[in-house]
Order: sequence, then C-alpha cells, then structure tokens
Amino acid sequence: MLKEYNISVIPGDGTGPEVVTEGIKVLDTVAEKYDFKLNFTHYRLGGEHYKATGEILPEDVLEPLAASDAIYLGAIGHPDVKPGVLEKGILLKIRFDLDQYINLRPVKLYEGVMTPIKDKGPEDIDFVVVRENTEGLYAGAGGFLKRGTADEVAVQESINTRKGVERCIRYAFEFCRNRNKQKKLTLCGKTNVLTFAFDLWERAFYEVAEEYPDIETDYAHVDAICMWMVKNPEWFDVIVTDNMFGDIITDLGAMIQGGMGIAAGANINPEGVSMFEPIGGSAPKYTGRQIINPIAAISAAQLMLETIGEHKAASSIEQGVIKVLRDDLKDVAAGKMGYTTQEVGDLVTDYVKGL
Repeated sequence: MLKEYNISVIPGDGTGPEVVTEGIKVLDTVAEKYDFKLNFTHYRLGGEHYKATGEILPEDVLEPLAASDAIYLGAIGHPDVKPGVLEKGILLKIRFDLDQYINLRPVKLYEGVMTPIKDKGPEDIDFVVVRENTEGLYAGAGGFLKRGTADEVAVQESINTRKGVERCIRYAFEFCRNRNKQKKLTLCGKTNVLTFAFDLWERAFYEVAEEYPDIETDYAHVDAICMWMVKNPEWFDVIVTDNMFGDIITDLGAMIQGGMGIAAGANINPEGVSMFEPIGGSAPKYTGRQIINPIAAISAAQLMLETIGEHKAASSIEQGVIKVLRDDLKDVAAGKMGYTTQEVGDLVTDYVKGL
C-alpha cells in the first residue's frame, strides 16, 4: 500500500514561494521514484496576509499544522511589517505551541562551494549544531519599568528548565551516536559568567553522558567556539547549546559552509510534528526576479524526508545537490549562479530522475 504523508506548506514572504516551488518539484520527483505520496496543503501566512487581514497565525490554521506529518516553510519577513511581529507571531508560536524543542542545523561544505576559511575543504567542515529551541532568552520572560522615561529599565530573562535542558542534551547524544562519525559531542556555553543557567546545562550534560560511554564529551565557551569554528572547524562533530548561543553560532556556521543560500535547518519535535526551512530570510529585494538560490530550500526538503523516515529519497536529493553544486553552478550567491531559481530546481530534479 502506498505510504502517504500530509505536508503543510507555508511559502511565506518575499522569495519564499519561489524557493518552496523548487523544493516541492524535487519532493514530487523523489516521491514518485521511491513509491510514496506527499499531500501538500498551502497556508497563506506572512506579511501580505497580515496586511490584508490583520491575522498572524489563527487557531484554525495552527490546528491542521499540528495534525500534519511535517511543515515546509519558505521564509517569514516583510519590509512593511515591524520586525518581530511575524517572527514572534508565526515562527516562535509554531515552535513553542508545537513543542519543536530541537533546532537542528547541519553545517556541511560541499565540493565546488567556496568557504571564506583559507585552506579548508569539505573534509574539514562537516558538523551539526543541536540548539535548544523553546527556552532561554527566547521564552519571552521579562518586561519594562518606567518605559519611555530616563529611568527606563528593560529585563529579559533566560528560562532554563531541567526538563528542557536534559531532553535537548539527550537528543544530541542520540544524534551523535546515530551520526556515527567522530562520536564527539561538544557543549557550548558560558559557565564562567552565566553561572546559574550553564551550571544546570553542564551538570545535565555530564550526568547524561554517563549513559553514553561511546561518545567523547567536550566543553567550550561560546566565544571559543566561534574562534575554533573558523580556525579548526574539523574539531567539531556535534555541538549542543542553548537557544541564544545556538542562534548566533549557526549563522557563523552558514557562512563557513558557503553562505545562507545553501544552509537548511529543522525545528524538531521528536514526538510530534516538525518544521523544515531554508536558513536565509525572505530577501524581498529579489522577489520575482528568479535569481535566489533554491538549494537551501531543497536541502530543507531533504531534512524533512530524513526525519519522516524516507532515507533513500533524502539521500537521492543530497546526491543531486552535491552534483549541481560541484558541476553546474558558477557561484551560490543570488544572481551569480549562472542559472535561474527554476533552472537550478530543474537541474536537481533531472539528476534525481536519472539516479
């Protein structure tokens, strides 16, 4: 019997719909090739919808998102909407309400892609960041006192629970074991200054580590992590960290793997529905010009298939991405690829068909 998956699609803003179109094209191709079916339901969420209706993420949309097998996201962000409105109202609400407590960010340099790090190649840059995704400074705890006056005080609190920290760390250990490469897990923190939050993180890390004797453990301050990611990225296999530090170091990771145009990520609830997206923003200045690189969105589709268990199909997408980056694209930057957005999607699709 043909296996079916219900995929909720949020094309979003700017160039999001353009890159999502190419991702769906590739997904349809591998679904036919490997005998499963993907049922896509599109949701008009984002800046244009908000401007037209005043709605951000209504409950009658959140419910079917929660009932789907996965969520495929293009991009959120509109130049006519105040920063934070859509990001908090859509992205953070989905992550928090659907308990997508893991942000998974592979940092992998492919052959044919230039890295700004001198003398480093694909054999040196291949690690994964596991970021806690629902707590920390992003939990929204805090407020203002005497706002708008000379005596104004702003407080933003980092919330770290034993449950939230431990489940993230345990996921990272399991992921590191299954990844089966260096089998080394590095905790990224700031124990010398953030002595409360990262005391909890460090204690949980080494207590859980006792259950994984096959995994080598390591610790580094976040500032040291940033230095070593540039100087010796080959030292890292899997990094686990909190929400804020994870947000920062994954952007650095995107740059050393070649740029935002090829970086993909996942917001994962291992027991529920997960969301997959290209890391780059909506890039509104490029909207409709067909010059944005869709590889990140296609790689996000690959992550989605891996997560729902379609490993052969996911592997074929990665093979297609590797081939196109190595043999076809002149550059990964917008407008420099030598192909349109649609043509890059066609290249990946054609290669997958021929496997």
